[in-house]
Amino acid sequence: MDAAFTAEQHEIRRTLRELLARSAGPDAIPAAVRTAEGYDPALWRGLAGDLGLPGLALAEEYGGAGCTATDLALACEETGRALLPTPLLATAALAAPLIAALGTPDQRAALLPRIADGTLTAALAVPGGSLATALGLTGDNLDGAWAGGGRAGGIQARGPGKDGGRRLYGEADRVLDGHSAGLLLVAAHAGGYPRSRTLLFLVDSGAAGLARTRLTSLDETRPLARVELRDTPAELLGADDTADAAAALAAAGRTAAAILAAEAVGTAASALERTVEYVKAREQFGRAVGSFQAVKHRLADLYVRVEAARSAAYHAARDPEAGPLALAQALEAARITTGEAVQLHGGIGFTWEHEAHRYLKRAAGDELLFGPVHRLRDHAARRAGLFGPERMPLAAAPGAGVR
Repeated sequence: MDAAFTAEQHEIRRTLRELLARSAGPDAIPAAVRTAEGYDPALWRGLAGDLGLPGLALAEEYGGAGCTATDLALACEETGRALLPTPLLATAALAAPLIAALGTPDQRAALLPRIADGTLTAALAVPGGSLATALGLTGDNLDGAWAGGGRAGGIQARGPGKDGGRRLYGEADRVLDGHSAGLLLVAAHAGGYPRSRTLLFLVDSGAAGLARTRLTSLDETRPLARVELRDTPAELLGADDTADAAAALAAAGRTAAAILAAEAVGTAASALERTVEYVKAREQFGRAVGSFQAVKHRLADLYVRVEAARSAAYHAARDPEAGPLALAQALEAARITTGEAVQLHGGIGFTWEHEAHRYLKRAAGDELLFGPVHRLRDHAARRAGLFGPERMPLAAAPGAGVR
C-alpha cells in the first residue's frame, strides 16, 4: 500500500491547521460549547463555505469535492487536535454516507447538496443508546436486538398511511448532535412483530411530535441529546421496505470508525505535544522535569503508541474493513496518552479548569460512545474468523473416555 499523501491532502491539513490555530484556540472552546448549537455557527459556516469540509467525501454531482474518506480523515485529525466542537462527524461521517447509499435519486438531490455546503446538518438517531452496536462495531446489528427487536421499546414506525407517509413512536438517547441537527436519520422498526425489520427514516427538525433535549455529557465538545417521537411524520429513506438498513449501517460504521480513529489520533498527538512543552519548561529540583529519565521513558512510550495508532488510522482510511481495529487502537492510545498528560502536568493537571482535562474527557467520552476498546477488538476478531469454530468439550467429543 502506498502510504504517501498527495499534495492536495497535505494542503488540506496545512490550511485547516492554520485556520483552527487562529479561530479555534483553547479559549474559544468554552464559548462555543455553551451556544445553543453546541458549536460556533460562524466558524462552521467558514469551514463549510471556504474549505468545503462537509462535502469532502461527497460526489461532485451533489456539490461535494469528490474526494475520499482519507481526505475527510485527515481533516478530522486536525479537528481532533483542536478538540473542535463541530457537527462534522455526525453529518459527514455518519448521516451523509447513509443518504448516499440508501436514498432515492430525489432524496439525494434534495439533501446532499445542502449537506455539502453546510446549510444542513444531520444526526443519526438509534434506539437503545448503543450507537457502536447499531453501526456493527461492537456487535452484530443484523438481528435488530439493539433497536428493541420489534417488541416493546425502541422506535416503531406505523404506516404507510393514505398519503404514503409514516408515523414514528419512541425515543433515542445519546444522539450525537441530535439537539441541533436540521435533519434526523431515525432507525425504527416497521411491519410489527414478528415480521419487523429495521429501516431508516428521515425526520425534519420542525416535524410535529418531535422533542429534543440536550443532555449533560462528559465531554462538552460532543453534544448528546434525547430524541422523543410522538406520532411524528417521517419519510422512508429509500424507495421501499426492501432496503438493507443493517448492512448500510455496518458499512457506514466501518468508514466512520476510520475517520474517528484519525480524530482520536489528533487528540492524543496534541495532548502529547502540549505535555512535552510543559515538562520542558517546568522545573523541579533546579532542572526541567522533562530531563528526568523516568519522564523521558514515559513520553517515549506515549510517542510510540500514538504513532502506531496513526499508522493504523491512515491504513483504515484507505481500507475501511480495518476501521474497527484502528478505532480500538486509537481510542486506547488517546485514553492512555491523555491520562498520562494529566499526570505529567502535576498538580495543575488535576484541576478541572486546565485544558489537559478537556483532552481526557474527549478520550473517555469517545470510548463510552463508540467502544469500549475490548469489544471493538472482540467483534473484529470474530468477523475475521480468528477464533475459529467453537471447540467441543472433551467430555462431549466422540469416543471421549473410551480406551
